[in-house]
Amino acid sequence: MSAGRDGRAPRVLLGVCGGIAAYKACEVLRGLQKAGCEVRVTMTEDVLRFVGAATFEALSGAPAATSLYDYPGSAIPHIELAEWADAAVVVPATANVMAKMACGIADDCLTTTLLACACPVLVAPGMNVHMWQNAATQANVATLRGRGVAFVGPDSGRLACGDVGEGKLADVGDIVAAALALLGGAGERDLAGLRVLVNAGPTHEAIDPVRYIANRSTGKMGFAIAAAAARRGAAVTLVAGPVTLATPAGVRRVDVESASEMRDATLAEFERADVAICSAAVADYTPAAPADHKLKKSREHLDAIELTETADILAELCAAKGGRMVVGFAAETDDLIAHAEEKLRRKGADLIVANDVSRPESTFGADTNRVALVSAGGTKQLETMPLADVADAILDAVGRRAAR
Repeated sequence: MSAGRDGRAPRVLLGVCGGIAAYKACEVLRGLQKAGCEVRVTMTEDVLRFVGAATFEALSGAPAATSLYDYPGSAIPHIELAEWADAAVVVPATANVMAKMACGIADDCLTTTLLACACPVLVAPGMNVHMWQNAATQANVATLRGRGVAFVGPDSGRLACGDVGEGKLADVGDIVAAALALLGGAGERDLAGLRVLVNAGPTHEAIDPVRYIANRSTGKMGFAIAAAAARRGAAVTLVAGPVTLATPAGVRRVDVESASEMRDATLAEFERADVAICSAAVADYTPAAPADHKLKKSREHLDAIELTETADILAELCAAKGGRMVVGFAAETDDLIAHAEEKLRRKGADLIVANDVSRPESTFGADTNRVALVSAGGTKQLETMPLADVADAILDAVGRRAAR
């Protein structure tokens, strides 16, 4: 996290909406303070039905703005707070407030202040699963992402109403971490307005309901790219194979398992993307006839598995890209640059990120990588770097291309 302007503590405006999870905003406030932030609060009047203004005032040490007309010391609290903040965090963000944000409606202190904010904004939705999945809510979320608003959550689980599904407010620690990441990247949101699609991880190709064919990919590189793109202001969708990694802050995630599912999800999401970064290690082959039951070694000997080729996702994206950008990866064990250059030509990609997975510092699962960026304009060999730095180097190339 970077310090605020002039070396002071970072300033966070906490916007609280009227939902049952409003009490969690108190924990977010405390978490931000423990991280060294100064926090002020604005809220809708509905919040007062769940948590009193006095609670937020006691925790923050400053008046809570619930109205445009009675804020102590200022006749224009929405402007004062908007100019004061280095970042704004909306917790829990209701469907109603997100709809207002998307439409530019400013009819209370919270939404008027958000409309006046020029700082980065993080939204942590919390609502019923059906409200979250409603087409209107999803359209509003897409609009806000397209404008550079960052998101964290919602998670899936048991909701206050008793339903089970997506809509649960993200964990307090995740919200605080996302806010701190947003503060850390407040000066480098150079990808704002760009819609970035990343696929990552391996695929599992079923032999039977228990066994599968896979590879050693962990998804770490792709997740690092998604995290960096979101931090830099892009609206990011991550199509993830079967991995155990946490969803990066501000990233929309689509989980898949097989190469076929990876292909369908990636092509569908590409319709709304400006850039596709294909870091996933998709299986080249899949069993032609997977069994519908567990094969028993005692009576069903698996002497051979008939395989069939999977779809070429990168080639399909390149064929459909038009003026958009497609980035591919080449994980090789020999003749790295030659193979990457050949892949660039054969697939029609704009950029190939090549790495030698036989090297310990750039193999699957490593926390560092040593890649070469191969394009029609030439090859740039990078030194071994942490994954986050490699991600930024790749996105630097994407940003230069997008700025043309």
